[in-house]
Amino acid sequence: MKKRIRLKGRIRTYIQFTLYLGLLLLAIDAAVFMLDFRAGLLTFGFTIFYFAITLTLYFYNKPIIMNELISFATEYGQIQRKLLRDLELPYALLDDSGKVIWTNIAFENAVHQPKGYSKSITSLFPTITRDRLPDESGVDEAQYELEYEGCEYVAKFRKISLKEMAEHSDMIDAEGYNGYLIAVYLFDETALHIALQEVDDQSLSVGMIYLDNYEEALESVEEVRRSLLIALIDRKVNKYIASLDGISKKLEKDKYLVIMRKKAVAQLQENRFDLLEEVKTVNIGNEMAVTISIGIGLDGLTYAQNYEFARTAIDLALGRGGDQAVIKTPESITYYGGKSQQVEKNTRVKARVKAHALREIITGKDRVIVMGHRMPDVDSFGSAVGIYRIAQTLGRKAHIVLNEATTSVQPLVELFKNNPEYDEDMIITSQQAIDMAGSNTVLVVVDVNKPSITECPDLLRFCKSVVVLDHHRQGTETIENATLSYVEPYASSACEMVSEILQYTYDNIKIRTEEADCMYSGIMIDTNNFMTKTGVRTFEAAAFLRRNGADVTRVRKLFREDAAEYKAKADAVSQAEIYKQFFAISLCTAEDLPSPTIIGAQAANELLNIKGIKASFVLTDYQGKIYVSARSIDEVNVQIIMERMGGGGHMNTAACQMEGVGLVEAIGVLKNTIDDMLESGEI
Repeated sequence: MKKRIRLKGRIRTYIQFTLYLGLLLLAIDAAVFMLDFRAGLLTFGFTIFYFAITLTLYFYNKPIIMNELISFATEYGQIQRKLLRDLELPYALLDDSGKVIWTNIAFENAVHQPKGYSKSITSLFPTITRDRLPDESGVDEAQYELEYEGCEYVAKFRKISLKEMAEHSDMIDAEGYNGYLIAVYLFDETALHIALQEVDDQSLSVGMIYLDNYEEALESVEEVRRSLLIALIDRKVNKYIASLDGISKKLEKDKYLVIMRKKAVAQLQENRFDLLEEVKTVNIGNEMAVTISIGIGLDGLTYAQNYEFARTAIDLALGRGGDQAVIKTPESITYYGGKSQQVEKNTRVKARVKAHALREIITGKDRVIVMGHRMPDVDSFGSAVGIYRIAQTLGRKAHIVLNEATTSVQPLVELFKNNPEYDEDMIITSQQAIDMAGSNTVLVVVDVNKPSITECPDLLRFCKSVVVLDHHRQGTETIENATLSYVEPYASSACEMVSEILQYTYDNIKIRTEEADCMYSGIMIDTNNFMTKTGVRTFEAAAFLRRNGADVTRVRKLFREDAAEYKAKADAVSQAEIYKQFFAISLCTAEDLPSPTIIGAQAANELLNIKGIKASFVLTDYQGKIYVSARSIDEVNVQIIMERMGGGGHMNTAACQMEGVGLVEAIGVLKNTIDDMLESGEI
């Protein structure tokens, strides 16, 4: 080792200086020879003697000097090593493969390993793999957050080049020194995180609690007991919030403002907002159980922002049907509950108010464009036709955006094509709609409130005036800044909502038979022949359409299936797997049919006729995507299942789309989702 080490710099010059003097003596000898030969011989002899002594001392003393240098460096290194060993900061050295080659006492205590531990750093911290360490690709430093035996660390890794160390040395030549070491520093931030968590837990959150069916519940109990029912509900809410060290203040007869710590919200989440179920236990003879909606705002920059988050959250909870809790933060929205059916509102006051507002908006514009969702169904097209009739009655030019008619919608579209009673541009494409859009155009979106699945999402940007009419429960993604939004989850269909609006938009409005048939078809299909989600107002809307020329027989003929579609639906039903005793899962393999997703949805409806089935799911592989149709009767909320998988819909009717997976993998995802939600008590 000593022989391989080469000296350089000043120490090398110092040791070799006597040899340089010998060369100077030789030059002087040459000059003396020229002056006097005998004197030259004398000085030459002295020079030979000088070289002999110098070379002897040089080769004899060099090992001694090298040994002294190394001894000094070793002693100096021992001092540094002792300082590093006793350093309170956990420190270790790794080789270029990530293997531990040296540790100090603090590091050994932190990882509870003895001196001389020489395994890979990955054996201590599984997340730190070789590819995450500094390497020769130019990455010299790295930093990661780690957790080890209950402690939280920030680990910093730094590359130490051996060649650079040698190059900066005044004594050692860098030639032959390659490779690198990796220094590891562990900074214990456990106490800091605990303190930050404590501060975060103590931060205040704002909540709002609304009674969903206040008026209906009071009407279902004797008048003398109504004050007692209200008092019991107040007591239940106040006592529950007080148990969480929170404050609740009644703002109106059916609204509460709640202030609590973030830690209390975490406790509510852990209990899955059991207040939703506790309020339902209040019963003094009322036929209808009281349900509540909860909206909570968290992690805002100010208390005012938390309040705005709470307002948004409560609006979402009510828009999704009530009987649920929604937590909104700057990054996410979380839903809990939503297991109860939405109570139908018997009053039409809201429909009348919305109808008058819609009339004002339409009359203030020159053109109306109506748009439903992608792959439109009968309800989407039927409600669009209803808005078309309103616009025409108010003297405004109207168009329906429809890029491709599915097999279910095709019979209805044929009623208007080549019909002299209707303009040729009644039905237009997305591009045509974008070309027509402008500041004097109102866009009416029906049967959908999720912008990404509308027939033409870009159209929302081109129209400043947007109206939304939908009966689906709202999700995280909604159409923002709508001029008018009328979203009623209790309605059976968008056609039912538009039928009500028709009656208030214009006195004695005249509807043609084709339009009445379309809207009646939408109600009939979405209610599965008036068997699902059908209320008093559903039948009233159907009666209004019947009076205006809708023909039940004619509608039935429009929707008769051909033999191939009927067989495909029968195959999907026959192949169903009963999962966890209550869930029917099947595949629809109608690849040769134009609209297999419609067949899948119909098969999901059929599967609910099997005894004991609480929910049905039919998966269809179509155009590179997996379409999942989910249906239930009343015991399972399929909407929250589909939302977990990226979709949405109603409590009883929902769907989702999956990309990049096959049918087998998609079934696995569905089963895992059901398992997780059953285990957590969400369904």
